[in-house]
Amino acid sequence: MKKVLFIALMAFAMTVSTDALAQKFSGLDKSPMDMAAFPTDYKVSTKTARIIYSRPQLKGRSLSELAPAGKVWRTGANEAAEVTFYADVNFGGKDIKAGTYSIFTIPGQGEWTVVLNKNLNQWGAYSYDESADVARVSVPSAEDSNSLEEFSIVFKEAGAGFEMIMGWDKTRVAVPIVVAKS
Repeated sequence: MKKVLFIALMAFAMTVSTDALAQKFSGLDKSPMDMAAFPTDYKVSTKTARIIYSRPQLKGRSLSELAPAGKVWRTGANEAAEVTFYADVNFGGKDIKAGTYSIFTIPGQGEWTVVLNKNLNQWGAYSYDESADVARVSVPSAEDSNSLEEFSIVFKEAGAGFEMIMGWDKTRVAVPIVVAKS
């Protein structure tokens, strides 16, 4: 009798625990989250900068439709992109303290304004608050012969520092970054 009761209890426990673990998971996001870091070599664990952003796709739409000129853009999709500097840096000519910042951009003809903002965890640019800006830098935009379907950000060594390069469609925007001397 004890053996039958034990087997019945075990079967019941297995059924309950399997049901408790049952979970529906969503599919892939249409604008998946990505990350870029500098130095780019994965073997270098001490990073200077890291950015987390979502990657919208053109899908037959124009860049000017998705990131209109003269309007604040969240620089990606979904949440506003966030960059972390692990050291004090000079970001496009502005001295920035180590920390995490939201990034917004304002596309323009021939140049973009790149904004670092101290408010984090923002969805899109809907609650963007200009009074929380830490820096605004204007950088030239260029056109590339290759089109990028997905919005992309990379870091690349450049001169005495590195650049954060944003690209989408044929537009490329590079912000120079130099680690501050201590």
